[in-house]
Amino acid sequence: MDVTVLRIVATLASFGAFIGIVFWACSHRNTKGFEEAAQLPFEQD
Repeated sequence: MDVTVLRIVATLASFGAFIGIVFWACSHRNTKGFEEAAQLPFEQD
């Protein structure tokens, strides 16, 4: 393997990780937790 093939593999792995994170962030089972976290700065003690 030369450097070009390693760069291609690294790019594809990074893109796959990015797509995975996007799907995880947009999944419906995480919506409630994200909504609660978004309201934390506005809560009064």
